Order: sequence, then C-alpha cells, then structure tokens
Amino acid sequence: MADLDKLQGTWNVAALEVDGQAMAAPPGACIVIEGARFQSLGMGAVYAGTIELNARKRPRQFDLLFTEGPEQGNRSLGIYGLSGDEWKICLTVTGKTRPEKFSTAPGGGHALEILRRGPAAQAREVPEQPAAAAAPTPSTANDPAPEIEGEWRMTACHADGDPVPDAVVRTGRRVARNGETTSWFGKQLLLHARYTVDRSVDPHAIDYTLNDGRRQFGIWQLEGATLHICFAAPGKPRPADFTVRRGQGHTFTSWTRSGE
Repeated sequence: MADLDKLQGTWNVAALEVDGQAMAAPPGACIVIEGARFQSLGMGAVYAGTIELNARKRPRQFDLLFTEGPEQGNRSLGIYGLSGDEWKICLTVTGKTRPEKFSTAPGGGHALEILRRGPAAQAREVPEQPAAAAAPTPSTANDPAPEIEGEWRMTACHADGDPVPDAVVRTGRRVARNGETTSWFGKQLLLHARYTVDRSVDPHAIDYTLNDGRRQFGIWQLEGATLHICFAAPGKPRPADFTVRRGQGHTFTSWTRSGE
C-alpha cells in the first residue's frame, strides 16, 4: 500500500515543537487527508491544499501546496515518517530550506509535529464553559476597547509555561480593529477572532469568539506602552492572573505598538 493510501483519514496533533521549543498543541488540532487533498484544522484558521509525497527519499519527503486559507499560493517543504498509527512530520513554517532531520532549532523556522490517527476533530470538542466564566454582560458586549486596538509587535510569549524562542517571538504581530483581532508568527496565523472586553473587573476580562464558534476566555492589562494578555484554551476557565505554569494550558503574550 502506498504511503498516500495509508495517510487517508484524520490525524490528531499529539505533540508540537517550533524552533526548538516544545509548545502545547491546540485542542482539536488535526490534519485530514482525503485523496491528495489535505486540511489543517484547529490551528487558528483552516488551511487546505494538496499534498505531494516522495517516499523514495531518505528521510521521506513531502510538500504542502496551499490553495486555501492564509497561506494560499505558498508551499511548505517537509520530511515525514510513518509507522502504523503515528505520523511524524518536520516542515518549514518561516524557514525556506527543507529540514534534514526530525528536530528543530532556534531560528530555523521549522516545526516538528507528532500526529496520531484518530476520530475527526468534532469528536474532540472541549466542554462548554462553566457559567462562572460566561459571556460579557450586554453593557460591555460592544465595547471595542480602543486602547488595545491598532498594530502591535510581540515582545514575549509563554505557551503552557514554556517561553517561546526569541527568534519566533520577533516574528509575532497583532492587529485589532472594531472588536476583531488577528495575530501571526511570521505568515503563520495564530488567532482570528471577534472579541469583547469587560473593564469593570480586575484584571480586565477579554473574551474571544473563534471562527468555528468556540470561545476563549482571558485577561488583559496595559502597563505603560506594553499590553499583556493571558488566555486559556478554548472552553477552559478564565485565568485568574498573569502567572503561567506548565500544565495549565494558558498562553501569555506581551505586545508593544508597532513603531515604538
């Protein structure tokens, strides 16, 4: 059986490493292969296109040609290993050169993923958010928080308690306007969501509504010219403070306005 036949179906992201830094895999993140088509789901946006395999190379190689989503028209170069229900891939994210081995290093622009065959992402939906962390009250539902709008560059990021490498952080940017926010690492979309805030609580609350309808709950604070945001995984309780510890599933980011 050819490797493409073996890859048919849904592969859930079990482990993720970017530029030498282990990161928490987003809940529901998966790659779906149907024929020569792929869809990458749960990574902030839907990425889709065609997959090309070269099983004669050692290590085996693959290319992802993006035909839909934020990376439309781009190509990602990678290597892969396939053993039963485990699919290991290492591919370019911001880098231009195909990886030679299954590891990443600071500044390399590569991502390493371990994927395992499993049910479709819909079967792994997170539970509903408890009532204690419900949606904002109507009085704040349309508040765009102009002080956190505009274009920002990332100055720090901690994912599940682990610091993201500086080489990756330097590529981070955020744009927020009219209650809608988008953030990237380089060309990699991290988040696109509608948001509302509640400044009546301390720390201030921010709620995201993702493209797939799931919600994420966070807190934010302006400290001089620096914006701090800490948010939980979709469907999980809102962080109580800006402390990020391993195993919580929280992400902490700091931003300063572009040009400052």
